[in-house]
Amino acid sequence: MIPDSELPSPLWVFGYGSLLWNPGFEVAEQRLARLDGYHRAFCMASIHHRGTEEKPGLVLALDAAAGAACQGVALRVVPGQEPEVLAALRERELISSAYYEAVVTLRDATEKPFSALAYVVDRDHVQYRGTLSLEEQAEIIANAHGGRGPNTEYLFNTADHLVELGIADPDLAWLAARLRNEA
Repeated sequence: MIPDSELPSPLWVFGYGSLLWNPGFEVAEQRLARLDGYHRAFCMASIHHRGTEEKPGLVLALDAAAGAACQGVALRVVPGQEPEVLAALRERELISSAYYEAVVTLRDATEKPFSALAYVVDRDHVQYRGTLSLEEQAEIIANAHGGRGPNTEYLFNTADHLVELGIADPDLAWLAARLRNEA
């Protein structure tokens, strides 16, 4: 975990997956933002929220890639609520240590850089699944269910919110269309 003294102030959190549609905290301000050097990918096995240890699901993570960029949403935490929000985010996002916290530089529509907290996949963690094809991802997502519900629900909610925000993500769009056609 990043020491609180090294966190951005004001505290912004980068949402690229479930934080888009379920931040779990009151948002003071929200803006579209881009994170360079990473892409959004179903590259982390979920053994808690969207799968089990016996039958893991897949969740999205920021995965480092040269030349990549991830479009998402910067969420500003209400001033004074930072300790509670950080505790809740850490409980949610660091449940199995497959993610690590990072302070990243985002750019908004004006290209103005600003710092935010993000949760990035640890490529050395046993839950990292960065080499799966889209078809393999679809098979796993279609059949997984965890403590927070079906893996398909996570996919559909994220894909739908990206569309609402005007953010193109061809891989998520393909996965959502593929699995909606099976339903």
